[in-house]
Amino acid sequence: MKKELGFTLMELMITIVILCILLGLAIPGFSSWLPKYRLRGAARDIYSNLQLAKMTAVKDRNRCKVLFNVAGGSYQVSSVSSGPNGTFGDADDVTVTLKTVNFSEYGSSVGYGNGSATSGVGGGGFDNEVTFDEDGIVFDSRGMVFKPSGPAATADGYVYLQNNKNSAFAVGVLTSGVILIRRWTGSTWQ
Repeated sequence: MKKELGFTLMELMITIVILCILLGLAIPGFSSWLPKYRLRGAARDIYSNLQLAKMTAVKDRNRCKVLFNVAGGSYQVSSVSSGPNGTFGDADDVTVTLKTVNFSEYGSSVGYGNGSATSGVGGGGFDNEVTFDEDGIVFDSRGMVFKPSGPAATADGYVYLQNNKNSAFAVGVLTSGVILIRRWTGSTWQ
């Protein structure tokens, strides 16, 4: 007689039970990991979009701005070129929106805020979730930093993000034009 090869029904059932047990153990770990992953992604996207604004301004020899809307839970990246008179900051400037980002796209737990952080990146307190003057920043064709109303930025600015697990990130631009990202470790910004 020839012996049939394959799995018995009992072997198949035991395998399915073991897989279900492993899946049951993995789901709680995954659900605690997901909010941190979404927050980190949102912070990296702000960092990337600030880089985009800076490089677009240099490449196109125009200005590029990033405006943060704390109440709306969003921000916008726009290219600004001087109008027919060649002067920035007046009524004939032409603004083209490059990107609009809503934090709701990252899930319900990501938004502006400082999480469990007890101080700002520079060691000071929190005045707001966005410390840029006028809730935005403008890069010129040399990569220099300006306020949205026109004058040069005189202080570093940061955007603080949090999730429902009290984790926090800060994405900032120094007055020199350097863009950086920091994570709250529970006691300091790294």
